Amino acid sequence: METRLQRAAHLLDVPHLVVFTGAGMSKDSGLDTFRDADGVWSRNAPEDYASPEGFRRNPRAVWRWYLERREQILAAEPNAGHKAVAALEQLLPRVTVITQNIDGLHQRAGSRRVLELHGSVHRYKCSKNCRGVPTLTPTPELDQTEPLPCPYCGALTRPDVVWFGELLPAEVWEAAIREISACEAVLVIGTSGQVEPAASLVWRARDRGKSLVEINPAPTLINGIAEVVLPGTAAEMTPALLAALVALHAAD
Repeated sequence: METRLQRAAHLLDVPHLVVFTGAGMSKDSGLDTFRDADGVWSRNAPEDYASPEGFRRNPRAVWRWYLERREQILAAEPNAGHKAVAALEQLLPRVTVITQNIDGLHQRAGSRRVLELHGSVHRYKCSKNCRGVPTLTPTPELDQTEPLPCPYCGALTRPDVVWFGELLPAEVWEAAIREISACEAVLVIGTSGQVEPAASLVWRARDRGKSLVEINPAPTLINGIAEVVLPGTAAEMTPALLAALVALHAAD
């Protein structure tokens, strides 16, 4: 009888796979998720640290909060899940990672095609987007404890991340929709399915007949539409799924 892992491997053995990841992907790297009971937003008010209004009220506090978070991210290492996702590129013709994470750990693990829906804590931009959206700014002094001025217009710079109430970057969002439309299967890892519009990509894939496999240690909104649900963390189940795919290819 085919095991759940074997079934998942068969579904994901396709010419074009999308891997859609959330904060749970990086939890085994020591980075907190956002919406869990012990997550980031249980200790910090998102309206203070992740909104344009919060930045206008206290830009110094927001800048320093992201500086601290960036230091935590730089001290973290890609976990076995990140590495397994990167290794999928050696097995399948095309693998695209669409991530809600801002930590850059997929790239550090070796993934080459990554779309960052919510931006990156490693980039900064003009808070006024004086030269288009976004106006990325060179920031050689990333450990600076005070907000840096935009070199083009003098306005304060801010992290190039998507805050509550903001639109996703248009180019990245359009590229993500194209990838979902073109792929044959989607592997969803470590996301609750609650954050929109990012989560709508999973339902878009379902509506277009793409195979869906989910990895998550807890029940999510995606459980009901995934063809296979693999209960467990990203670091546990993604390498196991990779091994099942390797075995499938070896048997061919």
